[in-house]
Amino acid sequence: MPDVEDRMPLTDPGDAECRSCRPETSAPTRDGPSGVEDAPACLIDTVDDVSKLSNKVGKNRGLHMEEKVSPPSSLEDKVKETMHNAFWNHLKEQLSATPPDFSCALELLKEIKEILLSLLLPRQSRLRSEIEEALDTELLNQKAEHGALNVPHLSKYILNMMTLLCAPVRDEAVQNLENITDPVRLLRGIFQVLGLMKMDMVNYTIQSLQPHLQEHSIQHERATFQELLNKQPSLLDHTTKWLTQAAADLTMPLPTCPDTLDSTSMASSSPNEAVSSPEPLSPTMVLSQGFLNLLLWDPENEEFPETLLMDRTRLQELESQLHQLTILASVLLVASSFAGSVLFGSPQFVDKLKHITKDLMEEFKSRPEEALQTVSEQVSQEIHQSLKNMGLAALSSDNTASLIGQLQNIAKKENCVRSVIDQRIHLFLKCCLVLGVQRSLLDLPGGLTVIEAELAELGQKFVSLTHHNQKVFGPYYTEILKTLVPPAQALDTEVESI
Repeated sequence: MPDVEDRMPLTDPGDAECRSCRPETSAPTRDGPSGVEDAPACLIDTVDDVSKLSNKVGKNRGLHMEEKVSPPSSLEDKVKETMHNAFWNHLKEQLSATPPDFSCALELLKEIKEILLSLLLPRQSRLRSEIEEALDTELLNQKAEHGALNVPHLSKYILNMMTLLCAPVRDEAVQNLENITDPVRLLRGIFQVLGLMKMDMVNYTIQSLQPHLQEHSIQHERATFQELLNKQPSLLDHTTKWLTQAAADLTMPLPTCPDTLDSTSMASSSPNEAVSSPEPLSPTMVLSQGFLNLLLWDPENEEFPETLLMDRTRLQELESQLHQLTILASVLLVASSFAGSVLFGSPQFVDKLKHITKDLMEEFKSRPEEALQTVSEQVSQEIHQSLKNMGLAALSSDNTASLIGQLQNIAKKENCVRSVIDQRIHLFLKCCLVLGVQRSLLDLPGGLTVIEAELAELGQKFVSLTHHNQKVFGPYYTEILKTLVPPAQALDTEVESI
């Protein structure tokens, strides 16, 4: 069985000699649990540090558990596979013996019983009684002593119960088990599917608990900050300065840069552009601008807003991701102006160029010129080969030299293409704060459609972080913004939800 990444290890009978698997498994039943009160007691009991968990879940709306799958050639995978095979081979020898040895089989059935019971919700008392009766440990031991333990029959019962308890997404996996006739292979498959069912239940429970944990996190963080503020009244000085700068930025026009590419490739008339048009100052717009400014923060500036210190690492990660997307989109935009619409109409071709650029992102951090030189050469070769394969005219030597030169120039911070793309990604993020991620994706500015998936991920992370921060510190922001936004320009100075 693969392990569960981060916090929820799944064990296999092969992890210890003659010990049954313990793939802690659950899944939402078809009855559709209605709320947090239906969450399995065993899972609720594990939440011993509510503050820590609520903070993590509350800030990350997309938090979910995933299987941790080791690389096939890794030592960990080889050791695990060897141990598991040894256990299941041992079980096969026991069941094939004359008379059969049911010792390990009984342990497995006991584990499966516990797993099935853990899948049940408190109100499913009838199913609980049925499972207790069908897999009664004492009765199974008696049958084993008389050589009358029917493992295939019990496995069939277990499959029927799994069909009843699993989420619809696992129907096919359970149905595939019904075609397995070998009892050992069937038991092994049962444990694997139960592991997936557990993952489903864990993720469902996280979603069910999230509103409650998010509210707890908000109240806890705000109370903690207020205690510090009572002891240190100047604790909001940097936050005030940060919002003051954001308000000033909104009154300044965005810098412009003459386009050097074909006008159709850089043109954009999307709703996103409207977000940047001058409009009366409002608390929401000031706060949005403030959040955007955090993605341009000078690392040497120690006056970071006090209300965002806990999120500084995550913001730095988002800033790095934004920077990488700026380079990626810039490379693709320049390449598209030379490769043409035929090549860029192929998702496979675009993916190749993405991989070429992404593979050199780490090198770009320390050696941008060398990285872009390598990218330019590889992109040029890829365009040349793809045009040749499609029977199209290859780039002339002059066009090739121009392509390589323009790609290499992206390494410069003042590069026009890079500057425009950077502005448009920031504009997209601003639109995400105001309109939401999905609406912002409907009409992306020119040059960004090729990185739509990457932008969606970045936008969701950014919105999630800022939304939670605003929920926690909204009252403090409201008081500060009252001094920055004149009443005549804002009907309501209370910060609205972004």
